[in-house]
Amino acid sequence: MPPDRNALLEISAAIHSTRDLETLEKHLLEIVSRTLYADRGAILLLGESGEQFASVCGWDAHEGLNRPAGYSRAIIDQVLREKAPLLVNRDSATAPGGEQITAALCVPLVVFQQIRGVLYLDSTDPHARFETEQLEWLSAVGGIAALVLEDARRIEWLEGENQRLRAEIAVAHEMVGAGPAIREMEKFIARAAPTNSTVLIRGESGTGKELVARAIHRNSPRCDRAFVAINCAAITDTLLESELFGHEKGAFTGATGQQKGKLEVADGGTLFLDEVGELALSLQAKLLRVLQEREFERVGGTRPIRVDIRLIAATNRDLKAAIQTGAFRQDLYYRLNVVTLTTPPLRQRREDIPLLASHFIRMHARQARRQVRGVSEGALAHLMQYDWPGNIRELENALERAVVLGSTEWVLPEDLPEEVVETEPAGAAGTHYHETVKDSKKDLILKALQQTAGNYTEAARLLGIHPNYLHRLIRNLNLKAALSKISATASR
Repeated sequence: MPPDRNALLEISAAIHSTRDLETLEKHLLEIVSRTLYADRGAILLLGESGEQFASVCGWDAHEGLNRPAGYSRAIIDQVLREKAPLLVNRDSATAPGGEQITAALCVPLVVFQQIRGVLYLDSTDPHARFETEQLEWLSAVGGIAALVLEDARRIEWLEGENQRLRAEIAVAHEMVGAGPAIREMEKFIARAAPTNSTVLIRGESGTGKELVARAIHRNSPRCDRAFVAINCAAITDTLLESELFGHEKGAFTGATGQQKGKLEVADGGTLFLDEVGELALSLQAKLLRVLQEREFERVGGTRPIRVDIRLIAATNRDLKAAIQTGAFRQDLYYRLNVVTLTTPPLRQRREDIPLLASHFIRMHARQARRQVRGVSEGALAHLMQYDWPGNIRELENALERAVVLGSTEWVLPEDLPEEVVETEPAGAAGTHYHETVKDSKKDLILKALQQTAGNYTEAARLLGIHPNYLHRLIRNLNLKAALSKISATASR
């Protein structure tokens, strides 16, 4: 007996009430399963390759929705192969759960002559039987649903792509430099980018590991898909699990709706895990499974989700030492340590400091709406001799500060942070040298202040430095007590 027309009206209402793919799948399955008195149903959507299922949504009359669907793979394979609807009664097929299927309906979901998945129903009731009219009705529903489901999937992808592009706008992508270290990294990127191999980037904090990861992605076949970055050290373990794998509604307190994780957002593209050495052991085990099986489950979910991602990981930790202390899994290390690169610290590529300084000054001058021509010779000498323990990130912060606080069109030594300016030249020999230099500075400052009767502005002019820098030197060299005596003498 053909289904009631009201069911089609109900399906039409469901289609027009939501554009969320998973919600739409659930509504459709619930309606068609109830209408055709099926025990179970499933919508299985193929991935981009057309060979594996990227999404499986199931319905069970006893368990309800959001349950891994039981279905006959033999029936589904036949429909995919022949691209034609199939009705089966009294079949001897066995579902994954072990139940004997006595009746089944399966129709292809075709969009522009390409099969995008199947809509499947079955029953394990010994007396169940499906009719031709029911198959024809389900085929009609499948014809409508195929285009709607494809549109919903496309909208989800476009929304994710839009979010990714908005995030990319605010990020500087280019690696700046022309020295041997940069050339070696460029060679590495050229070799690694075209492959799908997992990449592990080692290096101190602030050496540009994420810029390398982005460069690998941009030069790879995945460049037109998402690059998704997550800092494993910046989020608590509990939140990080949800951030990576996503969660279902009600999975934990505060989970008011379903949320896709970074793994799903990165499907087809690249996932960058910064500070991977900070992952908790429980998350390391789950990440290992993703790398091995290319599938995972959301927090609070029960259905597997398949993903096609390239993983790039970065760390500033010694992972081999972490393995010895039990803080990092050895099997995960071997999975990550396929292709490796170490980003050099800035002190090992000092020849790139002038280029980096010019780049950061232009960028921050534009943001601060100031005219800054560049770095003075004196300031550049300090930049070149400082060891930069915070690497490129520390250099950028120092120059942003200089641009914001400076008062001339050149960055002067007094515009730089104290620790940069007060660093003695590299290669200086011994404590005696440093003490002699410090004593000479004290003598020069005190003589200038004595000649100007304690006038800071005039003393700075005599010394050829900015008054602000003179104040800083007085503070750092502990000259305030001596200056008090000079001021007292001058006032007599």
